[in-house]
Amino acid sequence: MQHIKLVVLDMAGTTIDEQNVVYKTLHKAINAHGVVVDLETVLKHGAGKEKHQAIKDILHFLGNSSLSSQAIFADFKTMLDAAYDNLEVCPITGVEATIKALRERHITVVLNTGYNSKVANGLLQKMAWEEGIHYDALITADDVTNGRPAPDMIHLAMDKFEITDANMVLKAGDSAIDIEEGKNANCGITVGVLSGAQTKSQLETAQPDYIMQNVAGLLEL
Repeated sequence: MQHIKLVVLDMAGTTIDEQNVVYKTLHKAINAHGVVVDLETVLKHGAGKEKHQAIKDILHFLGNSSLSSQAIFADFKTMLDAAYDNLEVCPITGVEATIKALRERHITVVLNTGYNSKVANGLLQKMAWEEGIHYDALITADDVTNGRPAPDMIHLAMDKFEITDANMVLKAGDSAIDIEEGKNANCGITVGVLSGAQTKSQLETAQPDYIMQNVAGLLEL
């Protein structure tokens, strides 16, 4: 890697396989309020975003901005809690070995996500991942004022580990908005992965530097 000191990885679909339950639940919550929309549209306009913002953007795209996004979001959180109770989650193949190899090369690995802190920490607990052992820090939508595609979460990660040069940062994620976040932070490298929410053509709209099957490919850079 080209003098990379910090790797910022999205969670669901990038490091964690949670069977796309969040977006499937988001889809159900929106449908439950009488809005006709398919899962593909939910993924296209909601993937990677703070979930209340995702609902707003989906409704705006569908021309239903007058509908209460807050009511849908409240139902979504209740439905998601129920879905997570019995959900089994696991790391995406190759992720644990990749993160271990990066950290052994003295590259800091930060997880960031459009999830709130409760959901993000719940996923990590299910996998028995611990900060300082499996990753260096977690930054969620709760930790910043502006969610993706704003660069705030990446800037917070840089501040936390005293990295002042964004060229030394790599951002990887499974949605175009992850790539936009990385570019808005002026990251030296942006990577799209095909292990999660969006297709290659959808990722290409954000013009990442690389597209690969999963984060295990980072080691080949």
